[in-house]
Amino acid sequence: MSRPRQRRAPMAEINVVPYIDVMLVLLVIFMITAPLLAQGVKVELPQASSEPLDQDSKEPLVVSVDAAGNFYINVGGAEDEPVNQSTIMQRTAAVLRREPETPVMVRGDRDVSYGQVVTVMTWLQAAGAPSVGLMTESPEVSAK
Repeated sequence: MSRPRQRRAPMAEINVVPYIDVMLVLLVIFMITAPLLAQGVKVELPQASSEPLDQDSKEPLVVSVDAAGNFYINVGGAEDEPVNQSTIMQRTAAVLRREPETPVMVRGDRDVSYGQVVTVMTWLQAAGAPSVGLMTESPEVSAK
């Protein structure tokens, strides 16, 4: 007597195509929104044991902010005359077009508000500066 063949139930298959589509849509959404989440100004913060610029490096473009909140730039002559936002941005853009490797620095008075220094930094970055440094005095120099 032969045994009747048992029929196996067909294996349940999961269709993964819709899951792949959903994952690709989520990937695109994250790729678009991630750059929008980054806020703030890119700044290379000074470190406690920072070293001065090399003597071989190019002379930096320096924007100064005095205690009264006036802005000065060391480019274009008349370095001791206050300048406005458009002048700072125009001169910075011109220098960086001519020599893109020029270091850009901000020298702020100790009594000036942090907001004004950040404002100058955003102007410099809008003018094309890839990074902006902050100038400081070492404790030994200021103690003398």
